[in-house]
Amino acid sequence: MSARSGVDPTAGRTAGSGAPPGRLDDPAASRVRELLARSDDELVAADLAGTAEERFVHGHLAALRAGAAVVAALGRPGRRRGPRPVWELVAAVEPELAGWTARFAAAAPLRAAVETGRATVDDARADHAVAEASGFADAVRSLLDVGAQAGLRAS
Repeated sequence: MSARSGVDPTAGRTAGSGAPPGRLDDPAASRVRELLARSDDELVAADLAGTAEERFVHGHLAALRAGAAVVAALGRPGRRRGPRPVWELVAAVEPELAGWTARFAAAAPLRAAVETGRATVDDARADHAVAEASGFADAVRSLLDVGAQAGLRAS
């Protein structure tokens, strides 16, 4: 279980609608909790990682999981089928997060290159990625009105 998990099932949004009033249904609330827990797990892994590359990848994956929680809570936009980047989906369902999503989308090719050993990152870049991911996860929790269990995630 993650250190920062916890979702208020009355999180103020209806799954799939993006509307403030209402409740997340149980499957949506459960999925949001799971994705935020996975985000937290990635942040913990980043804190414990031995290399800048590992920290960078874990940080980016933490943000990816938090973004997926937004989509799970608010639903996929439009009728377009097929795979779409989570950053595109998040920006469409919650434009308030568009600045975050643009930064993470821009970093995705670097994450892929780091994961395959085709690129490296320095400590400053890795630390920045982890800080951005943590800030994004906090913004997602605030947006979805999801509380965090403060003080449990390693810093």
